[in-house]
Amino acid sequence: MDSDRDAPERHRAIFISDLHLGTRAAQAGPLVDFLRQTEAETIYLVGDIVDFWKVRRGPVWQQSHNDVLQKLLRKSRKGTRIVFIPGNHDEALRDYCGHTFGGIEIVRDAIHTAANGRRYVVMHGDEFDVVVRYAKWLAFLGDHSYELALWLNTPLNWCRRHLGLGYWSLSAYLKQRVKTAVNFIGEFEEALSDVARSKHADGVICGHIHHAADRMIRGVHYLNCGDWVESCTAIVETSTGEMRLVHWSRTGATSPRTGTQFTAETEAEGLAA
Repeated sequence: MDSDRDAPERHRAIFISDLHLGTRAAQAGPLVDFLRQTEAETIYLVGDIVDFWKVRRGPVWQQSHNDVLQKLLRKSRKGTRIVFIPGNHDEALRDYCGHTFGGIEIVRDAIHTAANGRRYVVMHGDEFDVVVRYAKWLAFLGDHSYELALWLNTPLNWCRRHLGLGYWSLSAYLKQRVKTAVNFIGEFEEALSDVARSKHADGVICGHIHHAADRMIRGVHYLNCGDWVESCTAIVETSTGEMRLVHWSRTGATSPRTGTQFTAETEAEGLAA
Protein backbone atom coordinates (compact mmCIF):
# COMPACT_ATOMS: atom_id res chain seq x y z
CA MET A 1 0.00 0.00 0.00
CA ASP A 2 1.22 3.54 -0.79
CA SER A 3 2.66 5.17 2.35
CA ASP A 4 0.59 8.30 1.60
CA ARG A 5 -2.51 6.26 2.41
CA ASP A 6 -1.24 5.63 5.93
CA ALA A 7 -1.83 9.24 7.02
CA PRO A 8 -5.57 10.03 7.36
CA GLU A 9 -6.89 12.85 5.20
CA ARG A 10 -7.89 15.74 7.45
CA HIS A 11 -11.16 17.67 7.08
CA ARG A 12 -12.76 20.39 9.11
CA ALA A 13 -16.08 18.50 9.17
CA ILE A 14 -17.56 15.25 7.83
CA PHE A 15 -21.27 14.61 7.25
CA ILE A 16 -22.58 11.03 6.79
CA SER A 17 -26.12 9.67 6.86
CA ASP A 18 -28.24 6.60 6.23
CA LEU A 19 -25.83 3.91 7.41
CA HIS A 20 -28.73 1.56 8.29
CA LEU A 21 -26.61 -0.52 10.64
CA GLY A 22 -28.51 -3.67 11.63
CA THR A 23 -29.44 -4.49 8.05
CA ARG A 24 -27.77 -6.85 5.60
CA ALA A 25 -27.46 -4.01 3.09
CA ALA A 26 -25.33 -1.77 5.34
CA GLN A 27 -21.91 -1.11 3.79
CA ALA A 28 -20.15 -1.15 7.16
CA GLY A 29 -16.81 -2.42 5.81
CA PRO A 30 -16.26 0.46 3.38
CA LEU A 31 -17.47 2.89 6.06
CA VAL A 32 -14.89 1.63 8.57
CA ASP A 33 -12.26 2.08 5.85
CA PHE A 34 -13.48 5.64 5.21
CA LEU A 35 -13.42 6.50 8.94
CA ARG A 36 -9.96 4.99 9.30
CA GLN A 37 -8.55 7.08 6.44
CA THR A 38 -10.16 10.40 7.38
CA GLU A 39 -10.07 12.73 10.39
CA ALA A 40 -12.22 15.74 11.21
CA GLU A 41 -12.77 18.28 13.94
CA THR A 42 -16.52 17.51 13.80
CA ILE A 43 -18.46 14.54 12.46
CA TYR A 44 -22.20 14.92 11.86
CA LEU A 45 -24.27 11.72 11.82
CA VAL A 46 -27.25 12.92 9.80
CA GLY A 47 -29.84 10.27 10.66
CA ASP A 48 -30.74 6.61 10.06
CA ILE A 49 -27.50 5.44 11.64
CA VAL A 50 -29.03 2.32 13.24
CA ASP A 51 -32.10 0.93 11.49
CA PHE A 52 -34.49 0.31 14.38
CA TRP A 53 -37.27 -0.57 11.92
CA LYS A 54 -35.21 -3.59 10.87
CA VAL A 55 -33.92 -4.29 14.39
CA ARG A 56 -37.50 -4.74 15.62
CA ARG A 57 -38.10 -7.34 12.89
CA GLY A 58 -34.83 -9.15 13.57
CA PRO A 59 -31.48 -7.48 13.05
CA VAL A 60 -28.58 -8.57 10.88
CA TRP A 61 -25.79 -7.31 13.12
CA GLN A 62 -22.29 -8.14 11.92
CA GLN A 63 -18.94 -7.44 13.58
CA SER A 64 -18.32 -4.69 11.04
CA HIS A 65 -21.39 -2.86 12.43
CA ASN A 66 -19.79 -2.93 15.88
CA ASP A 67 -16.56 -1.71 14.28
CA VAL A 68 -18.32 1.40 12.94
CA LEU A 69 -19.70 2.33 16.36
CA GLN A 70 -16.40 1.60 18.10
CA LYS A 71 -14.52 3.71 15.55
CA LEU A 72 -16.86 6.65 16.13
CA LEU A 73 -16.58 6.35 19.91
CA ARG A 74 -12.81 6.14 19.65
CA LYS A 75 -12.74 9.33 17.59
CA SER A 76 -14.92 11.01 20.21
CA ARG A 77 -12.52 10.00 22.98
CA LYS A 78 -9.62 11.45 20.98
CA GLY A 79 -11.32 14.85 20.73
CA THR A 80 -13.54 14.73 17.63
CA ARG A 81 -16.87 16.41 18.23
CA ILE A 82 -19.66 14.06 17.12
CA VAL A 83 -23.18 15.37 16.57
CA PHE A 84 -25.98 12.84 16.01
CA ILE A 85 -29.24 13.97 14.36
CA PRO A 86 -31.71 11.04 14.49
CA GLY A 87 -33.69 10.18 11.37
CA ASN A 88 -36.98 8.35 10.87
CA HIS A 89 -35.39 4.88 11.16
CA ASP A 90 -33.85 5.78 14.52
CA GLU A 91 -36.53 8.28 15.57
CA ALA A 92 -36.84 6.71 19.06
CA LEU A 93 -33.61 8.52 19.90
CA ARG A 94 -35.28 11.88 19.28
CA ASP A 95 -36.60 11.61 22.84
CA TYR A 96 -32.99 12.15 23.95
CA CYS A 97 -32.30 15.29 21.93
CA GLY A 98 -30.35 17.73 24.06
CA HIS A 99 -28.44 14.97 25.84
CA THR A 100 -24.89 13.68 25.39
CA PHE A 101 -23.98 9.98 25.58
CA GLY A 102 -20.41 8.74 25.33
CA GLY A 103 -19.35 12.15 24.09
CA ILE A 104 -21.94 12.08 21.28
CA GLU A 105 -24.35 15.03 21.20
CA ILE A 106 -27.93 14.18 20.19
CA VAL A 107 -29.82 17.07 18.60
CA ARG A 108 -32.92 17.51 16.44
CA ASP A 109 -31.06 19.64 13.89
CA ALA A 110 -28.07 21.96 13.87
CA ILE A 111 -26.52 25.02 12.28
CA HIS A 112 -22.99 24.43 11.01
CA THR A 113 -20.81 27.45 10.29
CA ALA A 114 -18.12 26.67 7.73
CA ALA A 115 -14.61 28.09 7.82
CA ASN A 116 -15.60 30.67 5.18
CA GLY A 117 -18.50 31.89 7.34
CA ARG A 118 -21.28 30.25 5.36
CA ARG A 119 -24.08 28.82 7.52
CA TYR A 120 -25.68 25.44 6.80
CA VAL A 121 -28.80 23.91 8.32
CA VAL A 122 -28.06 20.24 9.09
CA MET A 123 -31.09 17.92 9.34
CA HIS A 124 -32.12 14.43 8.29
CA GLY A 125 -35.04 15.64 6.17
CA ASP A 126 -37.78 13.07 6.77
CA GLU A 127 -40.01 15.87 8.06
CA PHE A 128 -40.44 16.86 4.43
CA ASP A 129 -41.17 13.38 3.10
CA VAL A 130 -44.97 13.32 2.78
CA VAL A 131 -45.05 9.51 2.78
CA VAL A 132 -43.21 9.24 6.09
CA ARG A 133 -45.03 12.14 7.71
CA TYR A 134 -48.63 11.33 6.78
CA ALA A 135 -48.70 7.65 5.81
CA LYS A 136 -46.15 5.79 7.94
CA TRP A 137 -47.68 2.41 7.08
CA LEU A 138 -46.89 3.12 3.41
CA ALA A 139 -43.32 4.03 4.36
CA PHE A 140 -42.94 0.67 6.12
CA LEU A 141 -44.29 -1.07 3.00
CA GLY A 142 -41.79 0.84 0.86
CA ASP A 143 -39.02 -0.11 3.29
CA HIS A 144 -39.82 -3.82 2.87
CA SER A 145 -39.96 -3.46 -0.92
CA TYR A 146 -36.63 -1.64 -1.03
CA GLU A 147 -35.09 -4.33 1.19
CA LEU A 148 -36.36 -7.01 -1.23
CA ALA A 149 -34.90 -5.14 -4.20
CA LEU A 150 -31.55 -4.89 -2.41
CA TRP A 151 -31.64 -8.65 -1.70
CA LEU A 152 -32.40 -9.37 -5.36
CA ASN A 153 -29.30 -7.41 -6.40
CA THR A 154 -27.06 -10.31 -5.29
CA PRO A 155 -28.51 -13.18 -7.38
CA LEU A 156 -29.18 -10.82 -10.28
CA ASN A 157 -25.55 -9.69 -10.41
CA TRP A 158 -24.32 -13.28 -9.95
CA CYS A 159 -26.11 -14.06 -13.22
CA ARG A 160 -24.77 -10.91 -14.87
CA ARG A 161 -21.17 -11.78 -13.90
CA HIS A 162 -21.54 -15.23 -15.50
CA LEU A 163 -22.82 -13.51 -18.64
CA GLY A 164 -19.80 -11.20 -18.68
CA LEU A 165 -21.84 -8.14 -17.71
CA GLY A 166 -20.99 -5.47 -15.13
CA TYR A 167 -22.68 -4.64 -11.83
CA TRP A 168 -26.19 -3.19 -12.06
CA SER A 169 -28.42 -2.15 -9.16
CA LEU A 170 -32.08 -3.16 -9.47
CA SER A 171 -32.97 -1.23 -6.30
CA ALA A 172 -31.35 1.96 -7.56
CA TYR A 173 -33.04 1.60 -10.95
CA LEU A 174 -36.51 1.05 -9.47
CA LYS A 175 -36.12 3.85 -6.95
CA GLN A 176 -34.92 6.31 -9.57
CA ARG A 177 -37.74 5.40 -11.96
CA VAL A 178 -40.46 5.69 -9.32
CA LYS A 179 -39.20 8.84 -7.64
CA THR A 180 -38.51 10.59 -10.92
CA ALA A 181 -42.06 9.74 -12.04
CA VAL A 182 -43.61 11.51 -9.05
CA ASN A 183 -41.02 14.34 -8.95
CA PHE A 184 -40.29 13.34 -5.37
CA ILE A 185 -36.58 14.18 -5.31
CA GLY A 186 -37.06 17.62 -6.83
CA GLU A 187 -39.84 18.52 -4.40
CA PHE A 188 -37.79 17.25 -1.46
CA GLU A 189 -34.78 19.33 -2.49
CA GLU A 190 -36.93 22.44 -2.94
CA ALA A 191 -38.53 21.96 0.49
CA LEU A 192 -35.17 21.60 2.23
CA SER A 193 -33.83 24.64 0.42
CA ASP A 194 -36.83 26.63 1.63
CA VAL A 195 -35.90 25.65 5.21
CA ALA A 196 -32.44 27.14 4.71
CA ARG A 197 -33.98 30.37 3.40
CA SER A 198 -36.38 30.59 6.35
CA LYS A 199 -33.42 30.35 8.73
CA HIS A 200 -31.37 32.87 6.70
CA ALA A 201 -28.76 30.17 6.07
CA ASP A 202 -26.58 29.80 3.00
CA GLY A 203 -27.21 26.09 2.56
CA VAL A 204 -28.67 22.86 3.85
CA ILE A 205 -27.05 19.46 4.47
CA CYS A 206 -29.42 16.49 4.74
CA GLY A 207 -29.89 12.79 4.04
CA HIS A 208 -32.99 10.54 4.03
CA ILE A 209 -33.62 10.00 0.30
CA HIS A 210 -30.36 8.09 -0.46
CA HIS A 211 -29.68 10.48 -3.32
CA ALA A 212 -26.35 12.27 -2.90
CA ALA A 213 -26.20 15.78 -4.34
CA ASP A 214 -24.20 18.99 -4.38
CA ARG A 215 -25.90 21.83 -6.24
CA MET A 216 -27.33 25.32 -6.02
CA ILE A 217 -31.10 25.75 -5.80
CA ARG A 218 -32.17 29.36 -6.24
CA GLY A 219 -29.22 30.68 -4.31
CA VAL A 220 -29.17 27.94 -1.65
CA HIS A 221 -26.34 25.39 -1.52
CA TYR A 222 -28.17 22.04 -1.31
CA LEU A 223 -26.07 19.09 -0.13
CA ASN A 224 -27.30 15.56 0.45
CA CYS A 225 -24.97 13.05 2.13
CA GLY A 226 -26.38 10.10 0.16
CA ASP A 227 -26.07 6.76 1.98
CA TRP A 228 -23.89 3.82 3.02
CA VAL A 229 -26.23 1.19 1.62
CA GLU A 230 -25.34 1.55 -2.05
CA SER A 231 -23.61 4.78 -3.05
CA CYS A 232 -21.14 5.09 -0.10
CA THR A 233 -21.05 8.89 -0.13
CA ALA A 234 -20.31 11.67 2.34
CA ILE A 235 -19.97 15.43 2.48
CA VAL A 236 -16.65 16.82 3.71
CA GLU A 237 -15.62 20.37 4.53
CA THR A 238 -12.05 21.42 3.75
CA SER A 239 -9.97 23.70 5.97
CA THR A 240 -11.03 26.66 3.79
CA GLY A 241 -14.76 25.94 4.09
CA GLU A 242 -15.26 24.28 0.70
CA MET A 243 -17.94 21.57 0.78
CA ARG A 244 -17.21 18.49 -1.32
CA LEU A 245 -19.26 15.42 -2.14
CA VAL A 246 -17.06 12.34 -1.74
CA HIS A 247 -17.85 8.99 -3.33
CA TRP A 248 -16.00 6.16 -1.57
CA SER A 249 -15.84 3.49 -4.24
CA ARG A 250 -13.80 0.50 -5.34
CA THR A 251 -12.07 1.42 -8.58
CA GLY A 252 -12.79 -0.98 -11.42
CA ALA A 253 -14.97 -3.32 -9.36
CA THR A 254 -17.96 -5.05 -10.93
CA SER A 255 -19.66 -4.99 -7.53
CA PRO A 256 -19.18 -2.37 -4.77
CA ARG A 257 -20.11 -4.97 -2.14
CA THR A 258 -16.92 -7.02 -2.12
CA GLY A 259 -15.24 -4.65 0.31
CA THR A 260 -11.50 -4.52 -0.55
CA GLN A 261 -9.21 -1.63 -1.49
CA PHE A 262 -11.46 1.42 -1.67
CA THR A 263 -10.39 4.83 -2.94
CA ALA A 264 -11.95 8.27 -2.51
CA GLU A 265 -13.32 10.16 -5.49
CA THR A 266 -15.00 13.58 -5.41
CA GLU A 267 -18.03 14.36 -7.53
CA ALA A 268 -19.56 17.71 -8.33
CA GLU A 269 -23.02 16.46 -9.28
CA GLY A 270 -25.65 14.41 -7.48
CA LEU A 271 -25.43 10.62 -7.67
CA ALA A 272 -28.41 8.31 -7.98
CA ALA A 273 -28.44 6.08 -4.89
